[in-house]
Amino acid sequence: MWELAQKYRACVVFAEHRYYGKSMPFGNMTFNLTQNYGYLSVEQALEDFAWLISSMQEKNKKYGPVIAFGGSYGGMLSAWLRMKYPHLVYGALAASAPVRQFDGLTACDIFSRITTSIFATSFNNRSCADNIRKSWELFKQLASSDDGKKKLNAAFKFCEPIKAEGDLNKFFDYLEDVYGNLAMANYPYANDFLSPLPPYPVRQFCSYLQTPVSGDKLLDGMQQAINVYFNFTGATKCLDYTSAYDPSSIGGNAWEIQTCNQMVMPMCSTPETMFRPKEWNFKEYADKCMEKYHIKPKLDDITVRYGGRNAREMSNIIFSNGLLDPWSGGGVLQSDNPTVHIIIIPEGAHHLDLRAKHPKDPISVLQARNRESDIIGKWINEYRW
Repeated sequence: MWELAQKYRACVVFAEHRYYGKSMPFGNMTFNLTQNYGYLSVEQALEDFAWLISSMQEKNKKYGPVIAFGGSYGGMLSAWLRMKYPHLVYGALAASAPVRQFDGLTACDIFSRITTSIFATSFNNRSCADNIRKSWELFKQLASSDDGKKKLNAAFKFCEPIKAEGDLNKFFDYLEDVYGNLAMANYPYANDFLSPLPPYPVRQFCSYLQTPVSGDKLLDGMQQAINVYFNFTGATKCLDYTSAYDPSSIGGNAWEIQTCNQMVMPMCSTPETMFRPKEWNFKEYADKCMEKYHIKPKLDDITVRYGGRNAREMSNIIFSNGLLDPWSGGGVLQSDNPTVHIIIIPEGAHHLDLRAKHPKDPISVLQARNRESDIIGKWINEYRW
């Protein structure tokens, strides 16, 4: 964005989403009362942005076209902002935006299948993904006895030792987050997007699991591999597997509340993937949301409001997706609408095209950025000043 802003002499405005960062409408009580959640929605966020744009234009009568940028959920918002307020937003770049990751639009196992493929192809064999698949049963066996728990706790140096089945399930949830995050942040250079990581962290992770192993060798390999994610810098003293439940993480409570309200994206995994087999059960999902937040999820809310099945209702939107990104399965990957531009990035992880230039950027990422620049330049030129 910075390079494009300089090229086209644009003003870059970052607007913080309500209920995130410092934008807490009820201060310290924001997440304490259920009635406070009523103002946390996609519609309210889009309207905030619309009023901000309108206010800025009112103060500057010589304003030019507004182009919305966003990656991941932000990419979804940028696309929807263009769709809902076309008189305010002339175009949008939606990078790694899974606008089709909703019920009836995309298979619920697509994220786990793509993640498995990324791990399976990190070397010339599937050993890494196969070893991860075997590790679930190994960990369960170890956690079933006192001696096994001691071995498991000693291997991973947990901050809180695993003592009961609930602890093990939290560790498993943590691991699933780790695998997804590694795939998303599989950038060609060191980064700290989700955690301090080396270049191509999936390959580094899988370097410890290149051959089929079992028993103690599998435990040792998994420990070293997972260490790539949680302690690449060597500064972390213990593994906190409860961090998957940390409200202070990106978005924290706000995002979890949104997924319990509108942003219901079905997730499941089959035995063919490296993840634990898991069916999508909306009732179970809804019960958990009701128990924790007293919210009843609206399964089809987003698709009713914004569509997503096809691109006919859209215009002046760029959808970019990297094939190294597990969220690409829920993205817009093809369109016969000439005003909806599809950019596929074979060597791209999660919204890598939005990141600043780097000497190690792959060719396909550079080509994607150039094409995005050309399209945005065309929008600017055709805009009626």
